[in-house]
Amino acid sequence: MKQQILFDLDDTLIYCNKYFFFIVDQFIDTVTTWFNGYGVVTPASVRAMQLERDVALIAETGFKSEHFPQSFVETYEHFCAITGRRRSDTEVDFLWKLGYSVYDHDTEPYPNMEQTLERLASEGHELHLYTGGEPLIQSRKIEKMKLDRFFESRVYIRQLKNNEALEDILASGSFNRERTWMIGNSIRTDVVPALTAGIHAIHMRSEEEWHYNVVQIDVQPRGAFLTLERLIDVPSAIHSYLKR
Repeated sequence: MKQQILFDLDDTLIYCNKYFFFIVDQFIDTVTTWFNGYGVVTPASVRAMQLERDVALIAETGFKSEHFPQSFVETYEHFCAITGRRRSDTEVDFLWKLGYSVYDHDTEPYPNMEQTLERLASEGHELHLYTGGEPLIQSRKIEKMKLDRFFESRVYIRQLKNNEALEDILASGSFNRERTWMIGNSIRTDVVPALTAGIHAIHMRSEEEWHYNVVQIDVQPRGAFLTLERLIDVPSAIHSYLKR
């Protein structure tokens, strides 16, 4: 039976979080070196403040490229304020550049990405791509991975990826909710909106998840709700559910 399958992009089909984590580690090393001797500025306190600012910025206006470097600068300025250390325009400029450098990384697919998409497409399923972020950045990733082979024009890029955004996509397209699946790593932006919309959901569990993506699930599934760790298992999991 033909299914309509929406895939998330970052940390579902391609790697993303690990590059952000790597840059955050560089940021922490830099700031703790600058503030050496100030007892309140520890790796743990810097990490916690950067995460707090990053999550708050996304909650305000969604996924924007400047939020990540902005969280660096706001964290730095926070510690300048509480320690009395003088703010430096040179250091601020360095932090902006460091934050933006995360978008220069190569696009790397998750294991078995192509095999999984090829199998689902060859079996007649209709594949859709639904990703959060800025169109220019996300489109560049899609082009590098040549994902239009599988998704054609069925690509949705949203700055705000939430219940309303998914509902708008489902309502504006010819989706049969009993045959529609959302597959992604984020409980917040993939799983909960899917369950709220009454479609099937597959949570792709990551080894190390971004704190923003982890929330409580307080929605009762009306269809399938599965958790997997490997993309290659997606087709079999869907087939097993349909044969129940």
